[in-house]
Amino acid sequence: MSFVHARWRFVRRETVLAAASMILVPPDAGYLSYIDWDTLSMLFSLMAVMKGFQKAGLFEFLGSGLLHHTRTSRGMMLVLVFLPFVCSMVVTNDVSLITFVPFALVVLRLAGQEKLVVPVVVMQTVAANLGSMLTPMGNPQNLYLFNRSGMGFGEVAALHLPYALLAAAGLLALCCLRKREETAVAAAPAGFSGTRPLIWSAAGFVLCLFGIFNLLPPVFIAAVVALFLLFADRRLLLSVDYSLLGTFIAFFIFIGNLGSIGPFRDFLSSVLSGHEVPVAVLASQVISNVPAALLLSGFSDNWAGLMVGCNLGGLGTLIASMASLISYKLVARDYPAEKGRYFKQFTLYNLGFLAALLALWWLLGTT
Repeated sequence: MSFVHARWRFVRRETVLAAASMILVPPDAGYLSYIDWDTLSMLFSLMAVMKGFQKAGLFEFLGSGLLHHTRTSRGMMLVLVFLPFVCSMVVTNDVSLITFVPFALVVLRLAGQEKLVVPVVVMQTVAANLGSMLTPMGNPQNLYLFNRSGMGFGEVAALHLPYALLAAAGLLALCCLRKREETAVAAAPAGFSGTRPLIWSAAGFVLCLFGIFNLLPPVFIAAVVALFLLFADRRLLLSVDYSLLGTFIAFFIFIGNLGSIGPFRDFLSSVLSGHEVPVAVLASQVISNVPAALLLSGFSDNWAGLMVGCNLGGLGTLIASMASLISYKLVARDYPAEKGRYFKQFTLYNLGFLAALLALWWLLGTT
């Protein structure tokens, strides 16, 4: 089953929840007010722009350039792991993994280092999920909570900086603990396809930044991006992950309906009060961190706690972050015999990082 199929199965589940909640709260004109159109518009625009960068081959081009300067297996691991860590801050964790996991598999195969496939891809997954928390556009839950909270860009970065630094230190240590071997890294395919898609993608990204910094309405930006792609690249327009947008819409309706049920609203609000981080982490293990952010945001306005909890909650189980399924599916497709070892290392690394970051949260005591 592909990641796309897994995503659509997830959407169907959220749609069932939304439909069930309609029994308790019959549809009316108020349903439209449940949906955060600004978040949906920004999410669509960013996904379309990142698809453009991906199509241009920009990330593989940059990665290939960096790998030309590595001469050891340790150096190669550092490049392959920190590419998604850094890039996910700008291009989202999903896009980073879709781009750099296949890139890593090609590089490791060409360099004769396929024994490193499992640890490298596991660390890439951790790196993408944790690097992405540093910026509002790094992942869908950050973008949503950023729009809801009214927090500034700098506030989001400052809130997550200690966690990102500890995560980076942990990933660096894991790479450096690996045996250092001389290796001739074969030239990986750069894949840079020209300047035209790169230029319009860069222009679209600037537009998205205008929306993030509240200089232009997100709905206007989404309309411009959609209209441009309708004439310039319809195939790319169709490739946007509309299933994720569908998940958001279904959950907006579900949360809005639950919020209309007084006893349930009061119960969940009391459970969340003062415990946003641990509740968000636990909820993410079961329903994934994006739905957890959407659900819990309807019952608490401790935005910092929800943001930290949902970001740290992306660690743990394989479904804690839907982005993690991308890596698993790619490894399972190319190396089916490694599925068991991958799952064990994935769980070990994720629980280790989760424990360390929760300990840091407890020491900081700020959310």
